[in-house]
Amino acid sequence: MSQTASPPAPSSTATSAPTAAELVDFVRRAAADEQLIATLPLDPEGRTWLRLDGPGGSEAWLIGWPPGTGTGWHDHAESFGAFATAGGELTEHSLAVRLPASGWKTLELNEGVDRERQVAVGQSRAFGKHHVHEVLNESDTEHAVSVHAYFPPLPLLRRFSRSGAVLRLEHVERPEDWQ
Repeated sequence: MSQTASPPAPSSTATSAPTAAELVDFVRRAAADEQLIATLPLDPEGRTWLRLDGPGGSEAWLIGWPPGTGTGWHDHAESFGAFATAGGELTEHSLAVRLPASGWKTLELNEGVDRERQVAVGQSRAFGKHHVHEVLNESDTEHAVSVHAYFPPLPLLRRFSRSGAVLRLEHVERPEDWQ
């Protein structure tokens, strides 16, 4: 499901590229907008989403997460971004390492690169380019809802599988694959 909804107006009307702080501000305001959150249909089987008008030409999404769903390991290539939780709680597993942009299929990760954080209602998270993570709704019973924004708009997503310390590039998705 893909639709476009109007989030809260940005605090500035700048026409330049948004900063990470502006993306965080946007996702926090959108996540706190109860009317906007209520427009998202929730499906017990799979994630749902609405495309939002992000600040400064950014790409933004309102996403519903049924219990037990997640993204799998991925990165956002050259885009930086932010997300905020509007309902439920999300868990983010991430890697504190920058992966090569290309030329590899399998990497063995060093010890100590794993990070985990809980992002509860009202909390947000910013991340830089090439940030590798997976986001999960680990609840057995409760939907989670979040708002995400990326700049520049996502040129691609690299999807990975992980077995212990081994990270494997599985495939690359382009915008036409998910819009």
